[in-house]
Amino acid sequence: MVQSPPREAVQRPGRRSNRGAAGFLRDLVVIVVVAVLASFLIKTFLIRSFYIPSESMENTLRVGDRILVNELVPGLVPLQRGDVVVFSDPGGWLEGDQPVPAPSNPVAAAGDWVLSLVGLSNQDANNHLVKRVIGLPGDHVVCCNALGQMSVNGVPLVEPYAVLQPGSRAVSGTQFDVTVPKGRLWVMGDNRYDSKDSRYQTDTPSKGFVPVSDVVGRAFVVSWPLSHWSWLSDYPDTFDGVKSGGG
Repeated sequence: MVQSPPREAVQRPGRRSNRGAAGFLRDLVVIVVVAVLASFLIKTFLIRSFYIPSESMENTLRVGDRILVNELVPGLVPLQRGDVVVFSDPGGWLEGDQPVPAPSNPVAAAGDWVLSLVGLSNQDANNHLVKRVIGLPGDHVVCCNALGQMSVNGVPLVEPYAVLQPGSRAVSGTQFDVTVPKGRLWVMGDNRYDSKDSRYQTDTPSKGFVPVSDVVGRAFVVSWPLSHWSWLSDYPDTFDGVKSGGG
């Protein structure tokens, strides 16, 4: 006697494929939602990417470099002297500066597109600057001594990252003597003779000091191009001897 096939084997043509298509679409939607949520969380709380448009931080950072910024600094992790930080324009610092150009290299453009998918694009980099923290709140920063050195709280600094003018040993072409107010920072570019940093912003609303609240985060790596890939140091040996200014 011929037996009927099991019930589960008797299906209308196309039903299995329809269920498979529906499952695929459902999984795709879940993946997209998770990716969007993850990118939002990453960009909001963890890491952002920025493009370097000027020579003010050479030779540490070069024009066209892309850096990754740890946004846990300074919210959860305190700032340190020597940190390379990205901060919002405190007001008037970027007047007259050129906007960040779009990548002309197809590989870089593709990289930007990929980064944008995970929340690491540099779409708002036009309103931000990158400098090195020299003075924390309460610090007394003076330049320059007889050897051309800058000092913080009376301690002369040896700054291996600073690019000087040929024939000069002074780490700044401008003399200054400042005490950093509470909740503010004194920042300088590594390219000391080509950086519109705190020294040249005393006529702006911030008086040359950067509010800690304007700091987006600490740059910790050069991510692109690969030939420039490197970790960014805060040069602890330079600042180890500096005591707190009490700010």
